[in-house]
Amino acid sequence: MTALIAGRNTPAKAGDVQVGLVAAAVNIFAGAMLVRNASGHILPAVTGTDLIGVGRAEVAVDNSDGAAGDATATFKNGRFRYANSAGADEITIADIGQPCFAVDDQTVAKTDDTAARSAAGIVEDVDDLGVWVIFNEALTRAAL
Repeated sequence: MTALIAGRNTPAKAGDVQVGLVAAAVNIFAGAMLVRNASGHILPAVTGTDLIGVGRAEVAVDNSDGAAGDATATFKNGRFRYANSAGADEITIADIGQPCFAVDDQTVAKTDDTAARSAAGIVEDVDDLGVWVIFNEALTRAAL
């Protein structure tokens, strides 16, 4: 392509709502923390490897009897609060700006548990109710 010589109507994706194909045999609850697997499918966050946090499920999706790609999930990236892990994996304000790791679809931890957990997102804040996590795939991948 050559450089522009006039204005261009460049397509854009407005907002923070996204849609992705769901992994096989999963049930997603509204509000769940979601991850993308190595093949690009969306599933509820679990302790596992080769996953990356993508955001919060906007609606429930039951693909428990389906194959990968049989259903779609609507999710938002952005900032959401999830439960904090405990003990040595509890996230504190000293961890703000650092990656956090998925324990399950509603809990994040400070460490990857010796490479057993995948990154959920970036810690934005910590309060008495949990951890505020920034979900942005590119930002999370860059932070790793």
